[in-house]
Amino acid sequence: MAAPDVAADDLEELKHLLAQSKRPRVQSLLSSEIEALEKAHSSAALVQVAKVAPLQSLQKGAVVPEVQYTSLSTFSWDQDNDKVKVYFPLDGALQEKVSFNFDRSSFVVKVHDVAGKNYRCGIPKLNKAIDPDKSSVTVKPKRIIVTLKKHDNGNWSDLHYKEEKFKPNLGKEKDPMSGIMDLMKATASVTHLST
Repeated sequence: MAAPDVAADDLEELKHLLAQSKRPRVQSLLSSEIEALEKAHSSAALVQVAKVAPLQSLQKGAVVPEVQYTSLSTFSWDQDNDKVKVYFPLDGALQEKVSFNFDRSSFVVKVHDVAGKNYRCGIPKLNKAIDPDKSSVTVKPKRIIVTLKKHDNGNWSDLHYKEEKFKPNLGKEKDPMSGIMDLMKATASVTHLST
């Protein structure tokens, strides 16, 4: 595309030639060329405005489109007495393109621009509390390692928090076999009454 000054000069000269031309075919050709140059000139101005407008709207606090993430749901984990390590497989991640957020009961790691895609991984509710300030993320060539510092040392039975579905209601004084004995007594008394 011609520079803006050259395009304006060409347009000026074509208009001058159109004014001097006498033949209808030449006038038609010149008119169509003038229209094409005017369209090109106005679209170049629109492109320039389109390049500047997003920058101005970002400066004014406009909403930025939401980034799309692919979830990394496959992971493995291991633990010591004082920390848990979670391993997410991912080729080609760079440490400077990783952001993360830890709190006492969860974490989220976001990895940007790995072969044109963005990834997210995390656990929304951990089994037990962690120390967010002492937890970290390390990027290796083929994986991401999330190190979670346990708030209280000890063994975790699982990485995810799970509510206990079955809590037996056994009192210290009550014998676990008493329920069966009560059933047998009730059956015996019913049998005794029917005879």
